Amino acid sequence: MLCAVYLATFFCLGYVAAAAGLPFFKWVSLLSIGVATAATIAIVDRGRWPLGLAGPPRRAIAELLAGVVFAVLLIAAADRLIALTSVLRHGRGSRFPWLELALVFLPAAVHEELLFRGYAYQKLRTWSRPGAIAITSALFAALHAGNWGVTPVAMINLLLAGVLLALAYERTRRLWLPIGIHLGWNVVSGPILGYPISGYVAGATVLTTRAAGPTWITGGEFGIEGSVWLIVVESFAIVVLANKDMIRRVLRPDQERP
Repeated sequence: MLCAVYLATFFCLGYVAAAAGLPFFKWVSLLSIGVATAATIAIVDRGRWPLGLAGPPRRAIAELLAGVVFAVLLIAAADRLIALTSVLRHGRGSRFPWLELALVFLPAAVHEELLFRGYAYQKLRTWSRPGAIAITSALFAALHAGNWGVTPVAMINLLLAGVLLALAYERTRRLWLPIGIHLGWNVVSGPILGYPISGYVAGATVLTTRAAGPTWITGGEFGIEGSVWLIVVESFAIVVLANKDMIRRVLRPDQERP
Protein backbone atom coordinates (compact mmCIF):
# COMPACT_ATOMS: atom_id res chain seq x y z
CA MET A 1 0.00 0.00 0.00
CA LEU A 2 2.80 2.40 0.93
CA CYS A 3 4.59 1.99 -2.40
CA ALA A 4 1.34 2.17 -4.35
CA VAL A 5 0.24 5.46 -2.77
CA TYR A 6 3.67 7.06 -3.03
CA LEU A 7 4.56 6.05 -6.57
CA ALA A 8 1.08 6.56 -8.02
CA THR A 9 0.88 10.12 -6.70
CA PHE A 10 4.41 10.96 -7.78
CA PHE A 11 4.14 9.64 -11.32
CA CYS A 12 0.65 11.02 -11.91
CA LEU A 13 1.60 14.53 -10.89
CA GLY A 14 5.18 14.69 -12.13
CA TYR A 15 5.56 12.75 -15.31
CA VAL A 16 2.07 13.20 -16.68
CA ALA A 17 2.56 16.95 -16.24
CA ALA A 18 5.94 16.73 -17.95
CA ALA A 19 4.46 14.78 -20.86
CA ALA A 20 1.82 17.46 -21.22
CA GLY A 21 4.61 19.98 -21.79
CA LEU A 22 3.89 22.16 -18.78
CA PRO A 23 6.51 24.89 -18.13
CA PHE A 24 8.84 25.06 -15.11
CA PHE A 25 9.49 21.31 -15.21
CA LYS A 26 11.79 21.32 -12.16
CA TRP A 27 9.15 23.03 -10.05
CA VAL A 28 6.53 20.59 -11.31
CA SER A 29 8.81 17.71 -10.30
CA LEU A 30 9.31 19.27 -6.87
CA LEU A 31 5.58 19.74 -6.45
CA SER A 32 4.93 16.14 -7.47
CA ILE A 33 7.36 14.66 -4.95
CA GLY A 34 6.12 17.05 -2.26
CA VAL A 35 2.47 16.10 -2.75
CA ALA A 36 3.32 12.39 -3.05
CA THR A 37 5.26 12.55 0.22
CA ALA A 38 2.56 14.48 2.07
CA ALA A 39 -0.23 12.22 0.77
CA THR A 40 1.62 9.04 1.70
CA ILE A 41 2.43 10.27 5.19
CA ALA A 42 -1.19 11.34 5.68
CA ILE A 43 -2.65 8.03 4.46
CA VAL A 44 -0.09 5.47 5.62
CA ASP A 45 1.38 7.12 8.72
CA ARG A 46 -1.66 9.20 9.72
CA GLY A 47 0.39 12.35 9.41
CA ARG A 48 3.02 11.18 11.86
CA TRP A 49 6.37 10.91 10.17
CA PRO A 50 9.30 13.26 10.92
CA LEU A 51 10.54 13.91 7.40
CA GLY A 52 13.46 16.07 8.45
CA LEU A 53 12.37 19.54 7.37
CA ALA A 54 10.70 20.84 10.54
CA GLY A 55 12.64 22.44 13.35
CA PRO A 56 14.10 25.76 14.47
CA PRO A 57 14.85 28.03 11.47
CA ARG A 58 18.28 28.86 12.90
CA ARG A 59 19.30 25.19 12.85
CA ALA A 60 17.92 24.68 9.34
CA ILE A 61 19.85 27.68 8.04
CA ALA A 62 23.04 26.57 9.83
CA GLU A 63 22.85 23.08 8.31
CA LEU A 64 21.98 24.43 4.87
CA LEU A 65 24.95 26.82 4.92
CA ALA A 66 27.25 24.14 6.31
CA GLY A 67 26.28 21.94 3.37
CA VAL A 68 26.95 24.72 0.87
CA VAL A 69 30.38 25.46 2.40
CA PHE A 70 31.26 21.76 2.44
CA ALA A 71 30.34 21.49 -1.25
CA VAL A 72 32.38 24.59 -2.11
CA LEU A 73 35.46 23.05 -0.50
CA LEU A 74 34.98 19.73 -2.31
CA ILE A 75 34.45 21.26 -5.76
CA ALA A 76 37.35 23.70 -5.25
CA ALA A 77 39.63 20.80 -4.31
CA ALA A 78 38.61 18.78 -7.37
CA ASP A 79 39.05 21.82 -9.61
CA ARG A 80 42.59 22.41 -8.33
CA LEU A 81 43.52 18.74 -8.76
CA ILE A 82 42.29 18.86 -12.35
CA ALA A 83 44.34 22.03 -12.90
CA LEU A 84 47.47 20.29 -11.60
CA THR A 85 47.11 17.31 -13.95
CA SER A 86 45.77 18.90 -17.15
CA VAL A 87 45.71 22.19 -19.02
CA LEU A 88 42.85 23.99 -17.29
CA ARG A 89 41.96 27.62 -17.83
CA HIS A 90 39.25 29.66 -16.15
CA GLY A 91 38.24 32.82 -17.95
CA ARG A 92 35.75 35.58 -17.32
CA GLY A 93 32.15 34.64 -17.97
CA SER A 94 29.12 36.80 -18.55
CA ARG A 95 27.12 36.82 -15.30
CA PHE A 96 25.54 34.74 -12.57
CA PRO A 97 22.29 33.11 -13.79
CA TRP A 98 19.91 34.23 -11.04
CA LEU A 99 16.77 33.28 -12.98
CA GLU A 100 18.18 29.83 -13.77
CA LEU A 101 19.05 29.43 -10.09
CA ALA A 102 15.38 29.99 -9.20
CA LEU A 103 13.89 27.94 -12.03
CA VAL A 104 16.35 25.05 -12.29
CA PHE A 105 19.06 24.64 -9.66
CA LEU A 106 17.08 25.36 -6.49
CA PRO A 107 14.03 23.19 -7.24
CA ALA A 108 16.23 20.42 -8.69
CA ALA A 109 18.31 20.15 -5.50
CA VAL A 110 15.28 20.07 -3.20
CA HIS A 111 13.38 17.70 -5.50
CA GLU A 112 16.20 15.16 -5.71
CA GLU A 113 16.85 15.22 -1.97
CA LEU A 114 13.15 14.67 -1.22
CA LEU A 115 13.12 11.87 -3.78
CA PHE A 116 16.33 10.07 -2.76
CA ARG A 117 16.87 11.04 0.89
CA GLY A 118 13.26 11.75 1.83
CA TYR A 119 10.36 9.49 2.73
CA ALA A 120 11.33 6.46 0.60
CA TYR A 121 14.91 6.40 1.91
CA GLN A 122 13.79 6.94 5.47
CA LYS A 123 11.34 4.03 5.25
CA LEU A 124 13.99 1.78 3.70
CA ARG A 125 16.47 2.57 6.48
CA THR A 126 14.04 1.18 9.08
CA TRP A 127 14.66 -2.15 7.34
CA SER A 128 18.41 -1.72 6.71
CA ARG A 129 20.49 1.44 6.78
CA PRO A 130 23.28 0.07 4.52
CA GLY A 131 20.60 -1.33 2.22
CA ALA A 132 18.82 2.01 2.04
CA ILE A 133 22.07 3.81 1.21
CA ALA A 134 22.99 1.24 -1.46
CA ILE A 135 19.56 1.18 -3.14
CA THR A 136 19.00 4.93 -3.23
CA SER A 137 22.57 5.64 -4.33
CA ALA A 138 22.21 3.19 -7.22
CA LEU A 139 18.89 4.78 -8.21
CA PHE A 140 20.42 8.26 -7.94
CA ALA A 141 23.20 7.24 -10.34
CA ALA A 142 20.73 5.53 -12.67
CA LEU A 143 18.60 8.69 -12.87
CA HIS A 144 21.58 10.52 -14.41
CA ALA A 145 22.81 7.62 -16.58
CA GLY A 146 21.21 9.04 -19.72
CA ASN A 147 22.69 12.52 -19.32
CA TRP A 148 24.86 14.01 -22.04
CA GLY A 149 28.53 13.00 -21.92
CA VAL A 150 28.16 10.35 -19.22
CA THR A 151 31.14 8.00 -18.77
CA PRO A 152 32.00 5.05 -16.50
CA VAL A 153 33.97 7.43 -14.27
CA ALA A 154 30.96 9.72 -14.06
CA MET A 155 28.74 6.80 -13.01
CA ILE A 156 31.15 5.94 -10.19
CA ASN A 157 31.08 9.56 -9.05
CA LEU A 158 27.28 9.65 -9.14
CA LEU A 159 27.11 6.48 -7.06
CA LEU A 160 29.55 7.98 -4.53
CA ALA A 161 27.55 11.22 -4.52
CA GLY A 162 24.47 9.23 -3.52
CA VAL A 163 26.39 7.68 -0.63
CA LEU A 164 27.76 11.07 0.40
CA LEU A 165 24.33 12.70 0.44
CA ALA A 166 22.78 9.79 2.33
CA LEU A 167 25.48 10.08 4.98
CA ALA A 168 24.81 13.83 5.17
CA TYR A 169 21.22 12.99 6.10
CA GLU A 170 22.39 10.37 8.59
CA ARG A 171 24.51 12.88 10.48
CA THR A 172 21.58 15.13 11.39
CA ARG A 173 18.44 13.11 10.56
CA ARG A 174 17.29 16.19 8.65
CA LEU A 175 17.35 17.12 4.98
CA TRP A 176 18.90 20.57 5.21
CA LEU A 177 22.53 19.43 5.19
CA PRO A 178 22.19 17.25 2.04
CA ILE A 179 20.09 19.94 0.34
CA GLY A 180 22.87 22.46 1.05
CA ILE A 181 25.54 20.11 -0.28
CA HIS A 182 23.52 19.33 -3.41
CA LEU A 183 22.70 22.97 -4.14
CA GLY A 184 26.20 24.24 -3.41
CA TRP A 185 27.74 21.45 -5.49
CA ASN A 186 25.67 22.26 -8.57
CA VAL A 187 25.91 26.04 -8.31
CA VAL A 188 29.67 26.19 -7.71
CA SER A 189 30.59 23.69 -10.40
CA GLY A 190 28.21 25.12 -13.01
CA PRO A 191 27.08 28.76 -12.70
CA ILE A 192 30.26 29.85 -10.91
CA LEU A 193 33.16 27.79 -12.32
CA GLY A 194 31.64 27.08 -15.72
CA TYR A 195 31.68 23.28 -15.83
CA PRO A 196 28.72 21.34 -17.20
CA ILE A 197 26.66 19.87 -14.34
CA SER A 198 26.06 16.18 -15.05
CA GLY A 199 25.99 17.08 -18.73
CA TYR A 200 23.77 20.15 -18.27
CA VAL A 201 25.25 23.46 -19.40
CA ALA A 202 24.11 26.60 -17.55
CA GLY A 203 22.88 29.45 -19.70
CA ALA A 204 25.31 31.90 -18.10
CA THR A 205 28.32 31.51 -15.80
CA VAL A 206 30.56 33.74 -13.71
CA LEU A 207 33.67 31.99 -15.07
CA THR A 208 34.30 29.86 -18.14
CA THR A 209 36.25 26.61 -18.10
CA ARG A 210 38.47 25.26 -20.84
CA ALA A 211 40.39 22.05 -20.23
CA ALA A 212 42.69 20.01 -22.44
CA GLY A 213 43.57 16.47 -21.48
CA PRO A 214 42.05 13.01 -21.08
CA THR A 215 38.32 13.02 -20.40
CA TRP A 216 38.82 10.85 -17.32
CA ILE A 217 40.85 13.70 -15.81
CA THR A 218 39.02 16.79 -17.09
CA GLY A 219 35.52 15.34 -16.93
CA GLY A 220 34.79 16.18 -20.56
CA GLU A 221 31.25 17.10 -21.56
CA PHE A 222 29.77 15.63 -18.40
CA GLY A 223 31.59 18.20 -16.28
CA ILE A 224 33.65 17.96 -13.14
CA GLU A 225 31.66 14.88 -12.07
CA GLY A 226 33.30 13.01 -14.94
CA SER A 227 36.80 13.46 -13.48
CA VAL A 228 38.63 10.70 -11.66
CA TRP A 229 39.80 13.32 -9.18
CA LEU A 230 36.27 13.67 -7.93
CA ILE A 231 36.38 10.02 -6.90
CA VAL A 232 39.26 10.93 -4.59
CA VAL A 233 37.48 14.02 -3.26
CA GLU A 234 34.16 12.24 -2.72
CA SER A 235 35.86 9.32 -0.99
CA PHE A 236 37.47 11.77 1.43
CA ALA A 237 34.11 13.49 1.99
CA ILE A 238 32.45 10.15 2.74
CA VAL A 239 35.08 9.44 5.39
CA VAL A 240 34.47 12.87 6.92
CA LEU A 241 30.69 12.42 6.97
CA ALA A 242 31.05 8.95 8.44
CA ASN A 243 32.85 10.51 11.40
CA LYS A 244 29.97 11.41 13.73
CA ASP A 245 32.08 13.28 16.24
CA MET A 246 33.59 15.54 13.60
CA ILE A 247 30.21 16.58 12.19
CA ARG A 248 28.66 16.94 15.64
CA ARG A 249 31.37 19.43 16.61
CA VAL A 250 30.51 21.53 13.55
CA LEU A 251 26.71 21.40 13.62
CA ARG A 252 26.10 20.61 17.33
CA PRO A 253 22.64 19.03 16.99
CA ASP A 254 20.69 18.87 20.26
CA GLN A 255 20.49 15.12 20.16
CA GLU A 256 21.20 12.13 17.97
CA ARG A 257 18.00 10.29 17.09
CA PRO A 258 18.22 6.48 16.75
